[in-house]
Amino acid sequence: MLIYDDIYDWKGWGGKLKLGSGKCRLRIYDLKKGDKKGLMHIRPVIVVVSDVKDSKMSVRSCTSHIATLVAKEFDIDPHRMLWVEYYPEHKYGAGDTHIIPEKFDAVEFTWHGDKAIQPKWRPLMSPLLDEIKKLISD
Repeated sequence: MLIYDDIYDWKGWGGKLKLGSGKCRLRIYDLKKGDKKGLMHIRPVIVVVSDVKDSKMSVRSCTSHIATLVAKEFDIDPHRMLWVEYYPEHKYGAGDTHIIPEKFDAVEFTWHGDKAIQPKWRPLMSPLLDEIKKLISD
């Protein structure tokens, strides 16, 4: 079940300079809330983040900072969360002749207390990829 879908603004560091601040599209799904079959999920909370055009920072460059803030703000157990970065298909060049295909990356963090550090990206593969695509298309 989708529990949050909006533009998320994150505060950076650096005080008045607002270094590292930005925004992204944030979608949070809680599989426990929509599951009528009583299935147990190892990671029932799925967080999907995407870049937005008017942000000063990319999600990838601040992913640990954003994950730390989202886990705290939405009271999510980070060890029960699947963090996914979604990059939609992008066309460029004269007449949109070049295409960068859509991409879904799962990000694994090492958690030091309540802070996400050392992100490791890996491409999502089927069947999990198919389930994430289904979630975001609904």
